Amino acid sequence: MLRLFKAIVPVALLAVAGCAAPFSAQVSRFQQLPVPQGQSFAVIADNPRLDGSLEFAQYANTVSQRLAGYGYTRAVSPGDANLIVRLNYTVDKGRDRIRTVPGIGPRFGYASGWGPYRPYWGFGRRAWIYGYDDPFLYGSSYDELESYTVYESALDMKIERKGSHERLFEGTAKAMSSDNDLTTLVPNLIEAMFTGFPGNSGQTVRITVAPPEKARR
Repeated sequence: MLRLFKAIVPVALLAVAGCAAPFSAQVSRFQQLPVPQGQSFAVIADNPRLDGSLEFAQYANTVSQRLAGYGYTRAVSPGDANLIVRLNYTVDKGRDRIRTVPGIGPRFGYASGWGPYRPYWGFGRRAWIYGYDDPFLYGSSYDELESYTVYESALDMKIERKGSHERLFEGTAKAMSSDNDLTTLVPNLIEAMFTGFPGNSGQTVRITVAPPEKARR
């Protein structure tokens, strides 16, 4: 008899931000960026709903620090920048998944087996038995169904020349997780985006971000 219950998916299957498990993201990048020579840039929201958001400002600051580390210069305002960096991030509402896992312990119910192992009703030695599972009948464990929720998060980043709007970089980082907390997902997605930045144009790679305690070592 299979039982359905809510459970948290194991971290071995999903990237869970903010915990001891590594964060894994799929990163796709297309780029024709010039060699960094101090070009100025400004990070703006690619989604108007994020304008003025303190949360967005924090993520934009992280992106700015990473770009500065590669030789670009942060402009005072978008009007003073040579490059405009458009940033957006999302997480969906989640999708329910079901999987089969080994059960633990005995179960109570009807079973068919040989009479000598349990009290039984019927004719001959073959009968219906009511009681706990007998390992001699069909094992001491059984399968269960687990229901869990999977969320898909994404970070999109575009870099273009101000004025001409010539696109120089397009990048997307996506991850599946059992958590929809953007405050942990977005920093990990940014870290994945800038791992090996700017990357080989047209290539999609799987990038693993070490847990915070390991990254500090």
